[in-house]
Amino acid sequence: MAASGGNRQMPGQDGNASLRKKWQEWADDHRQYQRSNPFSGSHAVTLRLQRGDEEYGRPKKGSKTDQRGKDAHTHIGKEVEELLYVIRRYGEAGPGGNICITFGRLFDAYVTISNKVVGILLRARKHGLVHFEGEMLWQGRDDRALITLLE
Repeated sequence: MAASGGNRQMPGQDGNASLRKKWQEWADDHRQYQRSNPFSGSHAVTLRLQRGDEEYGRPKKGSKTDQRGKDAHTHIGKEVEELLYVIRRYGEAGPGGNICITFGRLFDAYVTISNKVVGILLRARKHGLVHFEGEMLWQGRDDRALITLLE
């Protein structure tokens, strides 16, 4: 029997072409990404965001970093809600009818839940949910500082 000639492919050649194509797509995507990466070491950065641009200082939409940021925002929101619950539960009506609690009492009640009480308080103040005097509260020194729920 004579061997048939023609264009016979070796086993696995289709797989190699597919692999080569995927690798080229990845390389092209990476090259495009590096054009917008100011830390790439290349001085040919073509995409520069300016302050005020919607994407300035933010991770690429849909990236893992973007998702981690969203997850962290949700988690911190839940911690703020828990802090407000503790203030409502342990606080008392103060001047103007708002619920108030001293930092010492809040610290004692909340520290069993989380050791980040001051950070969560600062976040709640940033969002206009609580009020207290000063930039920071310190355990011991500010135990008598009054924290007012603004809701």
